Amino acid sequence: MPPFQIIFNPTSANELSRMPKELQLQILGDFRGIPTQVRTTDIDQFGKLERGGRVLHRFRVGDYRVYFELHELGVVVHRILSRNTLKDFFFRSGLKVAEDKALQENPHFWDLIENARHAAKV
Repeated sequence: MPPFQIIFNPTSANELSRMPKELQLQILGDFRGIPTQVRTTDIDQFGKLERGGRVLHRFRVGDYRVYFELHELGVVVHRILSRNTLKDFFFRSGLKVAEDKALQENPHFWDLIENARHAAKV
């Protein structure tokens, strides 16, 4: 089996580093099962957001949402957002639909993801 990498872009690495150590360990510990799930059909158990042919998956860890994309080496983590941050986002956007559907259809969410991607190239 080829090696599997979990790649944190600079934005998600920064978000993770600002969390308390216990929370960092919880997120990383819960994320360790990702390689097995991604290599099988278990990927369907994650939330899925699609836009313009691009697919992001959402992994819940307690009050946090980890947004990642499949990559030839494994996965790239784009953002780690607090559920409370998302509630604020929904409130400010006036959205009253399911979380994944609301994010998938909101261009501001995709801007968050793209900003993290562009930060990685700098």
